Amino acid sequence: MTATKKKRVVLLGATGSIGENALRVIAAHRDKLELVGIAARANWEKLAAIATRFGVKHVGIFENATLGTARENSAAFPTDTKFVGGLAGLVELAQLPEADIVLVAVVGTTGLQPALAALAAGKDLALASKEILVLAGKFVMAEAKKRGVKLLPVDSEHNAVFQCLEGHPHAGVRRIVLTASGGAFRDWPQERLAHATPADALKHPNWSMGPKITVDSATLANKGLELIEAQWLFDLQPEQCTAILHPQSIVHCLVEFTDGAMLAQLSPPSMTFPIQHALLHPDRAPGVEASLDFTKLLGLEFRPVDETRFPMLHLAKQTMASGGAAPAIYNAANEVAVAAFLNNQIPFLAIPRLVEHTLDNIPNFEPTGLAAILAVDADARRAATAALAHYKL
Repeated sequence: MTATKKKRVVLLGATGSIGENALRVIAAHRDKLELVGIAARANWEKLAAIATRFGVKHVGIFENATLGTARENSAAFPTDTKFVGGLAGLVELAQLPEADIVLVAVVGTTGLQPALAALAAGKDLALASKEILVLAGKFVMAEAKKRGVKLLPVDSEHNAVFQCLEGHPHAGVRRIVLTASGGAFRDWPQERLAHATPADALKHPNWSMGPKITVDSATLANKGLELIEAQWLFDLQPEQCTAILHPQSIVHCLVEFTDGAMLAQLSPPSMTFPIQHALLHPDRAPGVEASLDFTKLLGLEFRPVDETRFPMLHLAKQTMASGGAAPAIYNAANEVAVAAFLNNQIPFLAIPRLVEHTLDNIPNFEPTGLAAILAVDADARRAATAALAHYKL
């Protein structure tokens, strides 16, 4: 990046927690970053405010009914705003000719096709939606390699690994260790979990995130998904990817090399740090938040994960070992289960049981194309939804 040329950014998922933090980074570095396209599922009023603030004229809204409302209120947007809708609209934004990098921060697997479209158009991809690589890591990584573009991880743990690995040969890596806060129920007694409510699960001790990822943090499904994603991002074997509990959420990863030495990446628990690293890479600039203050008492604690208490992590490791479509089935069933829990349809402890049931009832296979993996994703969602009745409150 030169001093005069700004990096032009498309932000898919502009109104969520990742999007809000990305906007903070872009606002702090307007001399280096320019927002040229934004999208959200339905919050057109928030999109209008963002478009006006940053002068963005390419706006996508996933829900078509809301898209119509936005068009009716086009006066709230900059003059000559171009609206696009649905999945096709997200794909169109991901391929904007003027864009240099596309940050995919939409929830779940909706971002898969836009991510592939961005890569196919030769755009660098900043990836915050871990489900994309869990569902179709083989195809996404192959496309990135084919196009010779950067795939920059935005998840705090993967971004940390990325930073620790830069300049080190792949053959020298023994394993990576991702840290997990343990979520809202980290210190709850096991018997109390049977009575955990959605409101309880959403009280994350360290991070401010969306509801789905916050529940995933409480079950450690989030860490399971991250291990699967890490396997693809860094070309590792399942046994090279593990996790530990770290309540402070300050150390985001440990990378162990073949000589036994370890590197760690530390930063406060704010998504602005990995987002800024991904958007400005390979350059660095002052952060939008204060770094760690070592003049104050700072304790770092690490604990092994009890996989009987966190069965979603155990199931994720099993799917990594199985390979094929198993991670996609795990992800789809988890999305159904978490949505049902948040809607007070099933208890918290039913989430891993529903996921395991789905894994047991959808045959695993090695997908040979994107259509096959999308089909198994749909099959798993149907199977998990049909099984919900067995786990109701």
